[in-house]
Amino acid sequence: MQFSNYLKNLFLLTVVLSVNVLFAQDKLKSMPGYERYSKIAPQIRGSVKSGAIDAEWHPNGNSFEYNKDGKRFLYDISIHEKNEIGDAVYPDWRARWANRPQRGRQYASADSPDGKLTAFTKDRNMYLSDIDGNNTIAITTEGNEENQIKYGIATWVYGEELSQNTAMWWSPDSKKIAFYRFDEKEAKKYYVLYNQTKIQDSVEIEAYPKVGAKNLPVDLMMYDLETKKMITLDTRDGKPFVDGELGTYLYDISWTPDGKELLYHSTNRKQNIMELRAADPVTGKSRTVVREEWLLSFTENSPEMHILKDGKRFIWASERNGFNNYYLYDFNGKLINTLTNHNFEVSGIVDVDEKRGVLYYMARSGENHMKMQLHKVKLNGKGDVRLTDPKYHHNVSISPNFKYIIDVSQTHNIPPFTNILNIKGKLIKKLYKSDMTNFEKLGLKKVEVFTFTSADGKTELHGMLHFPSNFDPNKKYPLLLSNYGGPATNAFRETFRTPDELTEFGFLVANIDGRNVKGRGKKLLDQLYGNLTIVEQDDFAEGIKSLYDRPYFDKTRVGVFGTSYGGTTAAASLLRFPDVYHAAVANSAVTDWRNYDNIYTERYMNTLEDNKAGYDAASLMTYAPNLKGELMIFFGTNDNNVHPANSLQLIKALQKAGKSFEVQVGPDQGHTAVNRARMMEFFIEHLVMDK
Repeated sequence: MQFSNYLKNLFLLTVVLSVNVLFAQDKLKSMPGYERYSKIAPQIRGSVKSGAIDAEWHPNGNSFEYNKDGKRFLYDISIHEKNEIGDAVYPDWRARWANRPQRGRQYASADSPDGKLTAFTKDRNMYLSDIDGNNTIAITTEGNEENQIKYGIATWVYGEELSQNTAMWWSPDSKKIAFYRFDEKEAKKYYVLYNQTKIQDSVEIEAYPKVGAKNLPVDLMMYDLETKKMITLDTRDGKPFVDGELGTYLYDISWTPDGKELLYHSTNRKQNIMELRAADPVTGKSRTVVREEWLLSFTENSPEMHILKDGKRFIWASERNGFNNYYLYDFNGKLINTLTNHNFEVSGIVDVDEKRGVLYYMARSGENHMKMQLHKVKLNGKGDVRLTDPKYHHNVSISPNFKYIIDVSQTHNIPPFTNILNIKGKLIKKLYKSDMTNFEKLGLKKVEVFTFTSADGKTELHGMLHFPSNFDPNKKYPLLLSNYGGPATNAFRETFRTPDELTEFGFLVANIDGRNVKGRGKKLLDQLYGNLTIVEQDDFAEGIKSLYDRPYFDKTRVGVFGTSYGGTTAAASLLRFPDVYHAAVANSAVTDWRNYDNIYTERYMNTLEDNKAGYDAASLMTYAPNLKGELMIFFGTNDNNVHPANSLQLIKALQKAGKSFEVQVGPDQGHTAVNRARMMEFFIEHLVMDK
């Protein structure tokens, strides 16, 4: 359930496609709000001509290219001259997506850096061949269906939760290759039926360890092409695989720049200890480079890491002081310098000027935690300076000669504008600002940010409220909460947003942060630990209640919807707070955390043996008798992520409680949502027409 950039892009693509099919449902056309929606909504996305550019620097650092209004431009900073050089050039996203492995899967092959060989996995074994496919040899033969050993491929859960889309790694000199070995024999399997709308169905069998189940024993293998020797790397200091101990999970594998060691991350089952380790590819011996502990809950599984050009030092991000900060290490494991020691979070390395010994990075040091700022600090940890205006959120690009900064600034209610700054952050040239002409012509309303106090009675949190273009403060409006709600995510943003298209049906739309929020420190997020579906949902309800004093908000007509963790948010909100929410659409929801994979779940919920009370409290089946409002449950029959058992268990519990509700099924669909047209029919019927 990791909400990676890959999934964000997929989510955005899904939203775009859902808008295109919104007109498919037959009842919607005769419902209130449809006519206005069909007129205004298609114009909202293009209503602002953005002043943001994505600069591509020339190597000299004095000029850059960018796309604008369908054209390609070259800008020379030295003379401040802009020239049109052709049509806009965009990356071929379709080709990139077409070549990616499916969600949770890994690439089945990898070409050597010298371009001469290909390594690939087939029938559970590893092979090498010439780049053209000739002269194939098997370098493993043990893997088969009977013993359930497999090489050169990971499990679905490693792909989903540990971002492992590769399972084989060539050394820089193309002389060695490392790869995974998994033993699935004792692993719990999950069976997903496919092609149920066909005459003959099929089944996918996946080793999918759920909460409390045994993990698959995992090893890293190393094959030397010159000596033809195979070794198993010693990733557990001579100890065998023991589920729960360090070495339970091995991931984030890469080579050091000189190819002398293989780097990997090792965690225990609770994921509250994580080590960056280095293995000798000849002897197989491993050593610890950096060790992170946060025994109260969990460590960051994949901290940001930037290796310097000398190949001997690296910058490492750590939450060890309660906030994400940067540290400079060498590969012997020596801490050279603490680079930052803020009580706010760093959020990404922009660039490193190694000649001058300066790190440029983004941090959450603006007027609030979502207004990212550019900082610089020397590699000796001195001279930290913020270079951007804290009133805005910034996206920056630094020239290769470290003389200039392209700065795209914005907030939730100020559209993007682009400036050229010098390396000290001083304005050189105002380049573009956004054109709001069509936005204003349509009468669109800017999204409003509001604050409220969380359910703990002391933490200030943020929400966003979207209004319809024909908003009348003298009328009362129903409201829809659109939230994902998972740990370390953000509903509140300081990037300019056009209003949600669904407002044009005559709704207010809200996005609300709870103590699940990313970027405000480890101790705040730790309040979620062991309490998923409780703490964050308590806060979302408080966010809704904070709007009660607004005369145009009808607190008797509140809906909530979401997908995946958002589906859990939707169902839990309605069942746990029947007096706050009145209708919900829960798509592909986890209804009991015992049903989900152990890597994600135990990371945030602890193990079942140590937190049974927390798992019991989070089970939505417990709250089935509470249902008072209207509930739609949607699941896809092919969902190999949040399995259909989740929705089926909730359906069974609601039936047992004698409750009326609606079920929509996606035949031969995976981890997805009911189309938005059907969703809006449901909300309009129950929050508008029934009132």
